[in-house]
Amino acid sequence: MASPVRLSLMIGPAVPVPVSQAVLDALVRVTVMTSTDEQASGFELTFSLSKRSPLQTLFLLSGGAGIPLVRVVIVVTVNGTPEVLMDGVMTNHELSPGESGGPSTLTIKGKDLTAVMNYFVFSGMLYPAMPPEARVAIILAKYMAFGVIPAVIPSVLIDIPIPVDRIPTQEGTDLEYVTALADEVGYAFYVSPGPAVGTSIAYWGPEIRIGIPQPALNVDMDAHTNVERLSFRFDTESKELPILLIQEPRSKALIPIPIPDITPLSPPLGAVPPIPKKFYIIDGTAKLGPIRSALIGLAKAAKSADAVFGSGSLDVARYGRVLKARGLVGVRGAGTPFDGLYYVKSVTHTIQRGEYKQDFTLARNGLVSTLPKVPA
Repeated sequence: MASPVRLSLMIGPAVPVPVSQAVLDALVRVTVMTSTDEQASGFELTFSLSKRSPLQTLFLLSGGAGIPLVRVVIVVTVNGTPEVLMDGVMTNHELSPGESGGPSTLTIKGKDLTAVMNYFVFSGMLYPAMPPEARVAIILAKYMAFGVIPAVIPSVLIDIPIPVDRIPTQEGTDLEYVTALADEVGYAFYVSPGPAVGTSIAYWGPEIRIGIPQPALNVDMDAHTNVERLSFRFDTESKELPILLIQEPRSKALIPIPIPDITPLSPPLGAVPPIPKKFYIIDGTAKLGPIRSALIGLAKAAKSADAVFGSGSLDVARYGRVLKARGLVGVRGAGTPFDGLYYVKSVTHTIQRGEYKQDFTLARNGLVSTLPKVPA
């Protein structure tokens, strides 16, 4: 890849190693997708191969392995700063024969290391007297051999089950169980590659919308413009206000409690949120304890908090760095209603020879920035 962007690709069973120059020469396009709406990040490698190329046989045989543990690590270096875009495993191969003697197109698809957590079912595993965070930490420890580093944030509303009442039991694969525990306490779970090559952070905790924002996306600002396109949508119909029902122990009366969509780790980024037009009762919470009911209510409220959505694309060479998902970024030049900080919901990287572009989506809770000035 041409300067200032350089691509590094590593592939191998369990332990990835740098690919040969022949593989790099055959590589046509790299696509990496990261989204907060999807459990796993995905990647796609597109190769152009001659019919007699040994790479066809090599990749197809690796895809047919009994346990698909062919790891793929994708690293880009932008202006001298390396960034691990993907540490995952191959899951699928597609071959499209060329026409009139032309080269074939081999497409390799894969997912991040959460795919490994979905291989085996561990139903029936007991975790006596363990809160959800302890169960998650034990499960994630199995994958440290793959460079997975657990980052487990204990819930602020601890619910430790008493063994004489119930013993938590795992159902399904590790990924299914860890995800279910995250949903239960209103948390997110994902595996993020890096920061070092060969390592990944397995995060189980609240969705955090605070921190240092990434360099601003500038729209219609002449020489400072650094995005190719950016449009916004204000959705007033999807805003919902969940209501929690708590049963008073003595009188058995049901007490309705509206649940806010704001937490200390997810402060409002817009000053003017839409008025909720829909109200709904969260089912099944009256029979639960107040702690578990509150956790479920906060999780439901957070899912309908966003009302302003942006989508666009940029050229990384002009932006000067890699835009990351699951972080904050500023927007300037879009007008008073839409300027301000946003949460980056998804990023799709598309790398071809001499070109590196990103498509992205943004979200926040309302119009008009809560900051008097957006940092550059």
